[in-house]
Amino acid sequence: MLSNKVGKQLGRPTYSLTGWLVSKFFKRKNKILEENAVKLCNIQPNDTVLELGHGPGLGLQAALQLLTGREGKLIGVDYSQYMHEMASKHMKEQISRGKVVLYCSDLVNMPIEENTVDKVFHCNCYYFWPDLKAGARAIHRVMKPGGIMVTALRLDSVKKVASKNMFSGESWRPEVYMEALQSCGFTDVRMENQTEKFITFQAIFATAVK
Repeated sequence: MLSNKVGKQLGRPTYSLTGWLVSKFFKRKNKILEENAVKLCNIQPNDTVLELGHGPGLGLQAALQLLTGREGKLIGVDYSQYMHEMASKHMKEQISRGKVVLYCSDLVNMPIEENTVDKVFHCNCYYFWPDLKAGARAIHRVMKPGGIMVTALRLDSVKKVASKNMFSGESWRPEVYMEALQSCGFTDVRMENQTEKFITFQAIFATAVK
């Protein structure tokens, strides 16, 4: 019962004590993943960049620093109203200037035009998608041909959470996620081990082909 409750809050934090604790957890535990996912995307000044499941906004802030060109644009999508509002407050000025656009939306219905996104990144996110292939298709739809996506996770931590039955089914497994990407128009799908500040994490790369 408790594990299911915590699992739901990890996937979609709400205005509650548990949701508040989850937001603190994200800020403390996801910082290295977020910053490295941004770095591995090789963001260029005029790219259009999308973060999925942006949470409090750590990754958004890191990506924004690289979008120095006039055409550079940052988009964020999160299913949690709580996280959407938290990130919106942190990025109020950039949103008012049109540099940043944040949507409170599920992945499949995100209101983003086709073939408009150069880079996509997300951290500790895909295992909460109800349907991996539907999510992969939705991402592929908005990406430009040749666009790059980086997924960051700490597999050892994910395995511990999975062992407590906080995820539904086997979709948390990287190989299941990677197979979904390959079946929905992504190529060069691979997972690499990375190390930052003595912390080992995994990065999954995928390129959109159209």
